[in-house]
Amino acid sequence: MSSVLPSSIRPATEETGSARIKSEYRPISSHLAIAPPVSVVIPAMNEAANLPHVFRTLPDWIHEVVLVDGNSTDDTVRVARELRPDVVVVEQTGTGKGDALISGFAACTGEIIVMVDADGSADGEEIVSYVSALVGGADFAKGSRFANGGGTDDMTPVRRLGNRALCAVVNRKFGARYTDLCYGYNAFWRHCLDRIALDCTGFEIETLMNIRVVKAGLRVQEVPSHEYNRIHGVSNLRAVRDGLRVLRVILTEKRVRRRAATAPPVIGRGRLL
Repeated sequence: MSSVLPSSIRPATEETGSARIKSEYRPISSHLAIAPPVSVVIPAMNEAANLPHVFRTLPDWIHEVVLVDGNSTDDTVRVARELRPDVVVVEQTGTGKGDALISGFAACTGEIIVMVDADGSADGEEIVSYVSALVGGADFAKGSRFANGGGTDDMTPVRRLGNRALCAVVNRKFGARYTDLCYGYNAFWRHCLDRIALDCTGFEIETLMNIRVVKAGLRVQEVPSHEYNRIHGVSNLRAVRDGLRVLRVILTEKRVRRRAATAPPVIGRGRLL
């Protein structure tokens, strides 16, 4: 599936054969170098003011950044291209975060895909932890604000209670052991898309992914993550409305039998700019 080079076996800075190693592997930390290219997908709508911070935290060893523009009326696309001239911009033709992510996934060329929000709440420096979990054997690296070492600055008591209750329902109904459910900072091997066949448009896509990776028998590893406050602008998330949509997904998925591994993913909506 991948090529991994722990420094304890052969450091990337080792003099003997260093030229060959550097041409085949990208060092991502003092302890790990990888060969699989990493794509970062960022769904954005009117996030021009936040993108400088978001892009600044992204590690320089990632393969590509795919920005999905949700019909922004500000300078989101222009700012993205100024910050990173090689950014892949996808014009979203549908609506909703789920639709944006599906469009972004379709445009990725990397073997590993990382989901990052555009509001500045996620720290790009944590990507190394997600990638490490994947090259260490996981299929899906799930961010958790409530795992040991995680945290959040941006969750109201109502949202915290709702997330905890919905997480408990998913754990009980699907045999999962999640500590967090509704969080959008995740990473996975691209081949997982063929196993989970995404088909929803809203914020509930995060819950849908968490459920379907369990139903598909994929290996999941939680990664402690800290969620920061949105830097600029106002979130489109509505706790009650989106909580009900998440609950609807949970109940629907419980009634649907596990999807076959050959089920085609619902991808391809969106235009490259």
